[in-house]
Amino acid sequence: MISKHKISDIRKLHQKKFRDAERLFLVEGWKSVEMLLQSGFEITDIFATESAAEVNQQLLDNRPVTIVSSAEMERISTLATPPELMAVARQAAQPQPIPDNEPVLVLDRIADPGNMGTIIRTADWFNFRHVVCSPDCVEFYNPKTIQATMGSFAHLVPHYTDLVPFLRAQAPRRRILGAFLNGESLNTFKFQSSDIIVIGSESNGISPEVEELVSQRITIPTPVSGRATAESLNAAIAAAIIMCRFAQ
Repeated sequence: MISKHKISDIRKLHQKKFRDAERLFLVEGWKSVEMLLQSGFEITDIFATESAAEVNQQLLDNRPVTIVSSAEMERISTLATPPELMAVARQAAQPQPIPDNEPVLVLDRIADPGNMGTIIRTADWFNFRHVVCSPDCVEFYNPKTIQATMGSFAHLVPHYTDLVPFLRAQAPRRRILGAFLNGESLNTFKFQSSDIIVIGSESNGISPEVEELVSQRITIPTPVSGRATAESLNAAIAAAIIMCRFAQ
């Protein structure tokens, strides 16, 4: 049973201002909650339908769980199809400093939470442990972003910072690579282990002030057998292709 007051508190977390104020976020669905339980995040609440609590008894491992009805789960969930299992967790502290010898993925004004979550998931797959976001990127703790990471939020928490001073500080000891429609083809480009890779927004690409700090433009080539008719690639797809090439 969940109180009306608790339902109100959880529903407030649907909004960024309350997530920021309380330093909490929502995790929905058994797979995402499973990854949360295996992470270092502090969990404040777990909610489950009676059937889900029985099925996931081993997963929940004697943790305190609030049993809710399907109607109550629908009220507290952000999803069109409510899950049977969800949790509330405390947001992580700012990530640790980035070592000079590891690659960095920089996201400039990524606005779509689905794209952000997919990029985080892909970065986790290709072992990019450091993702840096401009302050105007979509919020990492947006429920749609968390959902799109498919659990990778538990492995990789991005930095949010002003990109211009960050990149200026990095420029003396790293190459800053920018993804553009024109640049050196990934077919011939040679990556270095400490490269910084910048991915721009879905609609406008890399911002002019960040572009000025790019030391090398790279591009995803179109097939040699034909001319591409699409204007550009989705930001998450472009990031995935570049990270895959880096990892080869």
